[in-house]
Amino acid sequence: MDPITVALITVGGVFALILLGVHIGVALALLSVLGIWAITGKPFVAISLLGTTAYSAIMDYVFAVIPLFCLMGLLASASGATRDLFNAAQVAFGRVRGGIGIATVIANAIFAAITGVSVASAAVFSKVAVPEMQRLNYDRKFSFGIVAGSAILGMLIPPSVLIIVYGVLTEQSIGRLFIAGIGPGLVVTATLSLGIWLMVVVSPRLGGQMEKLPPLELRTALKTALKPWGVVLLIVLVLGGMWGGFFTPTEAGAIGAAGATLLMVIKRRFNRRNALDVLTEIGRTTASIFLLLIAAQMYSRMLTLSGLATRLSEWAAALPVPPITIVIMFIVVFLLLGMIIDSVSILLLTIPIMYPVAIKLGYHPIWFGMVSIMAIEIGLLTPPFGMVVFAMKSSLGDAATMEEIFTGSIPFMIMLLLALAVIIAYPPLSTWLPSLM
Repeated sequence: MDPITVALITVGGVFALILLGVHIGVALALLSVLGIWAITGKPFVAISLLGTTAYSAIMDYVFAVIPLFCLMGLLASASGATRDLFNAAQVAFGRVRGGIGIATVIANAIFAAITGVSVASAAVFSKVAVPEMQRLNYDRKFSFGIVAGSAILGMLIPPSVLIIVYGVLTEQSIGRLFIAGIGPGLVVTATLSLGIWLMVVVSPRLGGQMEKLPPLELRTALKTALKPWGVVLLIVLVLGGMWGGFFTPTEAGAIGAAGATLLMVIKRRFNRRNALDVLTEIGRTTASIFLLLIAAQMYSRMLTLSGLATRLSEWAAALPVPPITIVIMFIVVFLLLGMIIDSVSILLLTIPIMYPVAIKLGYHPIWFGMVSIMAIEIGLLTPPFGMVVFAMKSSLGDAATMEEIFTGSIPFMIMLLLALAVIIAYPPLSTWLPSLM
């Protein structure tokens, strides 16, 4: 059978297995082995390649960045940083119409710089911000939408698991990709904050009642604003160190994890139970991501061996349409896949095929990475299986229904699509900062 036909069958087979409930890592590895077997006609070659890939796919020093940054996020979260950030943002914006919603976005943006996982942001702020908004009689769906929309920042603002995976798959500098996420992250933060303010101005009932707060004393304001000093210092140290070239992303992850541990000790949150919870969670997270990376490397090698990626690149470059049309088609695919699978799986399935096409069309690899990650993250809000929505439902329990969260997310999906359009139209938002490194 023709190698390209084999590759197309395996790509279709992966989606079929996922819809049947097979784990994405198992589906990718299984069909990669079968695909290489069919292409070479030698089963031992396929099995041998699986073994060597399992070793070579994650042996590189750079892969230590994944558990280290995940560890930093978990430790910082366990230190109580989320509540401190939200309180500080509440002091700054609490006297503005829709201010608690804007505070949620700002706090989420800062929290994103230590977690790197949107689902974690959604789960945490569902418990922190939603009760506060409902106490002030915010519209229920509006409050759910604020948390769901701002949680998207978790995978865009560095450090981000998606950025790391994209860098691994495309062999781009993870440090430059991290810095590239700052511009789009600020655009999304500004878009959501402005959108919340406009929605409350147009329909005041959405923002509930303004809380009658006593005159703000300078001493109290400074005390609250400075409470998350440790987290802010940690972010500046990690991102500033990478941008300045003082240390690599892996070293930055180690310094960040050490700093987050020190923060827990200072805040007297470091105890045996918290330590065990963090270590257990980091083990689960790292094992899951590494399994996917091993399977994705197999999948990528099978596609390269078949020549499918090269053939698709040549075909797309020859199409009589503007190159941006192809990128928009990719975005539609990302949004559709977001309805059925998680963001890391979407990246692993699509980038080995789409990335060569984008480069052939002349697009900047860092810009394409930011556009892809942004589109994939928006897909996490799409029904019926938006992962952010499921995380919120899990945290809120009977206090919310899936329909309420999905409905509340719609205006924020529109805002995020507008932000994506800005990022597409103005590439320097993604490429300027990395160019200064």
